[in-house]
Amino acid sequence: MKPILHKGQLITWKDDKGFGFIKPDNGSQKVFLHISALKDKNRRPKEGDVIYYNLTSEQDGKLRADQAFILGARSKSVLGISSSDIRRNSQTKLKSSFLVLQILLLFSLPLFGSIYLAWKTANPIPLILYPVMSLLTFLLYAEDKSRAKKGEWRIPESSLHLCELAGGWLGAFLAQRKLRHKSSKSSYQVVFWAIVAVHIVFWLDCLFLGGILIKLLLRNGN
Repeated sequence: MKPILHKGQLITWKDDKGFGFIKPDNGSQKVFLHISALKDKNRRPKEGDVIYYNLTSEQDGKLRADQAFILGARSKSVLGISSSDIRRNSQTKLKSSFLVLQILLLFSLPLFGSIYLAWKTANPIPLILYPVMSLLTFLLYAEDKSRAKKGEWRIPESSLHLCELAGGWLGAFLAQRKLRHKSSKSSYQVVFWAIVAVHIVFWLDCLFLGGILIKLLLRNGN
């Protein structure tokens, strides 16, 4: 049978000796409390504290509190949340916030550029291209990682890079962070960030330089 949890107020506490007495809420005789009976405490008890406890009896008939805790002073672990869990959750939230910030910084320029180009040319393809290719690239990353775990034939890196170049680099960036795939291979990262740089330079040229670089490239090509 599960022990009955009692409640009372700490009316006497001798901190130097580590014990005191509880006055039960039901008006029965006071109960002895030793510091060792307090579980999951994050501070020393003091007179006036509300104490929850299990009741035990000593050989001489005196009542003694056991498995006691102070109301409002229980540690996080009592609620099933350890300090390591709290730190881990904080780190996860921080990483998520940093990832969102990275996405905003990286994608803001292509987004505004796509909107501007779609408005100027009355063509929605630039707005559609990035989301579609990003989704496709993310799925290809997921499939490639799944194949790697199973030891199956892999998707060529050239195919992944081609999808990134075609506008799927944001999906690749998300996949690298979320799936932890291709994120630690230096040679792959060099090519990936070169592709990202090409897109950023392209939109900088379109938005702020009036397409000067593109015109020069086309002129040299002719």
